[in-house]
Amino acid sequence: MMDFSDAAQADRLTKRDLRAELLARRRQLTPAERERAAARVQATLTALLTRLRPARISAYVPVGSEPGGPSLPAVLAAAAPSAQLLMPVLCDDLDLDWAVYDGAQPLVAAGRGLREPPGPRLGRTAVADAALVIVPALAVDRRGLRLGRGGGSYDRALARVGAGTCVVALLHDGELLPRVPAEPHDRPVRAAVTPGDGLVPFPA
Repeated sequence: MMDFSDAAQADRLTKRDLRAELLARRRQLTPAERERAAARVQATLTALLTRLRPARISAYVPVGSEPGGPSLPAVLAAAAPSAQLLMPVLCDDLDLDWAVYDGAQPLVAAGRGLREPPGPRLGRTAVADAALVIVPALAVDRRGLRLGRGGGSYDRALARVGAGTCVVALLHDGELLPRVPAEPHDRPVRAAVTPGDGLVPFPA
C-alpha cells in the first residue's frame, strides 16, 4: 500500500533530488574514468564468482555511465562458465521477467535503452533461485539500503529473493553514503562493489 504521509512524501522528494545529483555526477565521468571503473568492478565480481561458485546468477547490462560497463554479462559468463546467468526482461508494468544469457546470441535492444536476451522468458520468480543477484543502484547506505532510479522494478524483483541470498549493488566511488532516504518497500542489499573499495559487505 502506498504511504501518503507527510514523512513519506518528504522521503520521495529527497530521493528525487538525490537521484538528480548522483546522475549529474555520473554524466561528468570521462570515458577513460568509466573504463577504469568498469575494469575494477569486473575484477571484484570475477573474484567473488571464483569464491562463491554459484549455480545461478542474475545480472544486467549496465547502460550509459552505470558502473560495470556494457561487457559485464560476457565477463560474468566467462568467469562462471558452469553457472546459469539470468538477465532481466522489462515488462510493460515495469516488473522484471528473466531470460538466460549464454553468449551464443546477441542481446537485443529493448525499452528504456536496455538490452535483453532474446530467448524464452522464465517467469518473474526465476530470480528467486539465484545464489548471487547483481543489481544496479545510484547509491547504497551503510545499512545496505539501495537508491534506484525510481521505477520500482528491482524493489519488486528483490521481494522474490530469499533473505540469505547474496545481493550485490554496483556503484561508482562516492556513491556509498552514510544514509539514503528509504520507504517501507525498499529492500536492502548484502554488499556493494565500488572501483576503489572493492567488495563492501553490510551487516545482515
